[in-house]
Amino acid sequence: MKITEEDFAKAVDSRSIKPSYELLKRAHVGIAGLGGLGSNIAAALARSGIGHLTLVDFDTVELSNINRQLYSLKHIGMKKTEALSEILQEINPFCEISLFDTFVDEKNCVELFDSCSVVCEAFDNAECKANLVNTLLLECRDKYIVAASGMAGKGRANEIVTKRLGKRFYICGDGATDVDDGEGLSAARVMVCAGHQASKVIEIILNLEE
Repeated sequence: MKITEEDFAKAVDSRSIKPSYELLKRAHVGIAGLGGLGSNIAAALARSGIGHLTLVDFDTVELSNINRQLYSLKHIGMKKTEALSEILQEINPFCEISLFDTFVDEKNCVELFDSCSVVCEAFDNAECKANLVNTLLLECRDKYIVAASGMAGKGRANEIVTKRLGKRFYICGDGATDVDDGEGLSAARVMVCAGHQASKVIEIILNLEE
């Protein structure tokens, strides 16, 4: 069955009083880290009609990732950038995808996400999170940052919220639970947090366009 972009746009805007596909199609969103958060954020944005995604990660898919990340068993051993691109193209072949198989730090993040209007921080390392957020907020005055903190364990999903911490900075999560505390990670809470991040990205984009 051949699907045209017009067909896809109609599916995205199905039952919408105020169609958004054309606005989202023009957007360029960056995702730093393609694990449990990043892979699920990317899928949600692709399904929503985001026109261009820049995906950055240096890691490969492992069996231990399957409990919370978008990948399946057939992707084990593949680079996360390549595996996720394959999945997203099956979801939305009209989304342009830029891949960077590299470690993100304060030295290269500005260049990597130069053309993105919104960047999602999706790391599992606190130092990497802080370096990315602080660098982009300081050096890229026109970018919005949507970060995450706290989605470990199997507790209440309603504890995960989105907070605005600055004019261009939002953080999603419960702000407390940490995998290093022995809480572990599960698909349900990770996906809830990823949903918060993706939802905030879409909200930002539509507000910017208006």
